[in-house]
Amino acid sequence: MIMEDSYEEEEEEPLNLSLAIMADPGVEKINKKKRKRKAHACKPPLNNVPSSHEGCEGKIFKLLQVREEMLKLDHRRRKGVVLEDGKGLHLIHLLLITATSVDERNVNSALDNLTQLYLSVSLTGDSVQRVVAYFADGLLARILTRKSPFYDMIMKEPSIEEEFLAFTCLYRVSPYYQFAHFTANQAIIEAFEKEEGVNNRALHVVDFDVSYGFQWPSLIQSLSDKATSGNRVSLRLTGFARSLAQLQETESRLVSFAKGFRNLVFEFQGLLRGSKLINLRKRKNETVAVNLVFHLNTLNSFMQVSETLKSVHSLRPSIVVLVEQEGSRSPRSFLSRFMESLHYFAAMFDSLDDRLPLESAERLSIERKHLGKEIKSMINCDKDEGSSESSCPRYEKMEAWKSMMERHGFEGMELSSKCLIQAKLLLKITTHYSPLQCEREMNGGFRVFERDEAKALSLGWQDRCLLTASAWQCV
Repeated sequence: MIMEDSYEEEEEEPLNLSLAIMADPGVEKINKKKRKRKAHACKPPLNNVPSSHEGCEGKIFKLLQVREEMLKLDHRRRKGVVLEDGKGLHLIHLLLITATSVDERNVNSALDNLTQLYLSVSLTGDSVQRVVAYFADGLLARILTRKSPFYDMIMKEPSIEEEFLAFTCLYRVSPYYQFAHFTANQAIIEAFEKEEGVNNRALHVVDFDVSYGFQWPSLIQSLSDKATSGNRVSLRLTGFARSLAQLQETESRLVSFAKGFRNLVFEFQGLLRGSKLINLRKRKNETVAVNLVFHLNTLNSFMQVSETLKSVHSLRPSIVVLVEQEGSRSPRSFLSRFMESLHYFAAMFDSLDDRLPLESAERLSIERKHLGKEIKSMINCDKDEGSSESSCPRYEKMEAWKSMMERHGFEGMELSSKCLIQAKLLLKITTHYSPLQCEREMNGGFRVFERDEAKALSLGWQDRCLLTASAWQCV
């Protein structure tokens, strides 16, 4: 949210950053002395910090100046910089010390540490430097209040076009989203095939977060392969989205794609998130599949999760597909959420090194406009006044989601060997097209493995589990 700041009303102290950082008892004493001094009549330029600013105001200016130089260096001398052995661990250690200072509201210490971090990181360096740079930005934004003229600069949202392009790049170069979508689609197709004798060759998919609709072209094509001109398959997709514009764009894209398959009848019904399921048009005997891919974690409370699962159960679907990030980011503790997120995103950034060169514009787009945005949002998701940390995304371990599904009347379904084979094939294909694969392990650092007696399938990077897919049916 952008807030306008009025400098005219603060002529005696035009840029009082003490009003724009979190309260610190030690800082208050400094600020009281500063208020007695004669203030300048204009805002000091970022590259001309007055020496009289020895408190937090001065440190903020100096810190932003160091950050600005870091961003400039990214396009010059720092290209391709790789940390020496041991330096990466030092950066991570310093980052954790900084996060602790921010959590304890020790502003002076946090600003000093952030300055050291910005002197050592680079958006075009190795994966440790890059991920630490975005986490440092998130911590700096957490120190600043929304009234700060620099908060919006740090937390600047990408445009819709930039975010879409970054998502598209990540979808293409990494198996991350493809694993989620292809595994879910394979489970849905198998549920449809199991009921072909009674479902009139009609499938109805209810997608609780249709997003850009990237998941569904592969399902459309797979269903078309099973149809003939005289025995067509019907696919109805009911998709929920955050905005009418997103629904319209997704519908246009999918309808246009489906026109290329004459033996398939495709319909799209778009609903805004929050719409009641009673608005769904039901048809007799069709196979109903519910798609919960990256959706439950976006709900603000366990009550909303519970209400959603009750609504899903009322549809009596043949299958419910659940895919979520693997994590245990407690909404009650900032530091535990920070640590869990750091482990997760460090793996994501490391995996991109396996797919794209350091100088790649695509990699920079993915990290700045997609992953970096997620990092900064995660660190500041509880920042709104009057809000609680329960507004943060709810990333849980597979066992937690399993317990929740079972409490709401679902039981796990075994995923077929086809799901595992398809996932492993996906890794081989994406590895084949990776420009950086030489003598490394066949699938790079990615791996797929079964869990919970083949009722769940996970995608991991090295020793870190990233995503888990599972299928459920009503008890």
